[in-house]
Amino acid sequence: MMMTSRSPSAAPLAWESVDSVFLDMDGTLLDLHFDNHFWLEYLPRRYGDIRGLEPARARSELMARYAGVRGTLDWYCLDYWRHELDMDIIALKREMAHLIAVHEHVPDFLAAVRRLGRRLVLVTNAHRGGLDLKLTLTALEGHFHRVICAHELGRPKEDPRFWDCLQGREPFDPRRTLFVDDNLDVLRSAERYGIAHLRAVRRPDSRAAEVDTGEFAAIRDFRDLMPE
Repeated sequence: MMMTSRSPSAAPLAWESVDSVFLDMDGTLLDLHFDNHFWLEYLPRRYGDIRGLEPARARSELMARYAGVRGTLDWYCLDYWRHELDMDIIALKREMAHLIAVHEHVPDFLAAVRRLGRRLVLVTNAHRGGLDLKLTLTALEGHFHRVICAHELGRPKEDPRFWDCLQGREPFDPRRTLFVDDNLDVLRSAERYGIAHLRAVRRPDSRAAEVDTGEFAAIRDFRDLMPE
């Protein structure tokens, strides 16, 4: 049974009040099923196979490791996990690359924003190795004026200082910026910085139920934000 979202409904976006459009990647533009399956199922299984561990123990060990760094740049860093687990994370991701998928209506939305003349920027915590793999397979990069990777700024989007760092690379007026992300901690960080137009995502993983997006208005898909 699908969970009923308690999130507030989003009012139509006043596009005349928006100059910059910042978009997250995983769970926002791309189906989070790939990442959920990779980190919660596939990697624990391969980790257990290499170390001769029962699946439940292997998964438990990795969940504890994840919890220790969640929300930090290390959590998103494939080099960190390669060192910690002694496993080639990029190679393992390639093995599951057939699961990488773009959410429905995303290309149409990106094209519409470009036609409207707004600045379109991908702002992601994803490590460059995984980012390049996904952009190559999805052909999304050509839609963006710029791609910003948090690793290049030295802070994850959850860190309030990230946004000042971003200003140094991609100047923007927070009052005239739309930001869409599926991570509530990231949205709260953006809200504290003063970004005026925030949207969460009701179903980051297409194979899971809708999620509660807390205090943030949310979209079911990008038709909810499509410029007329």
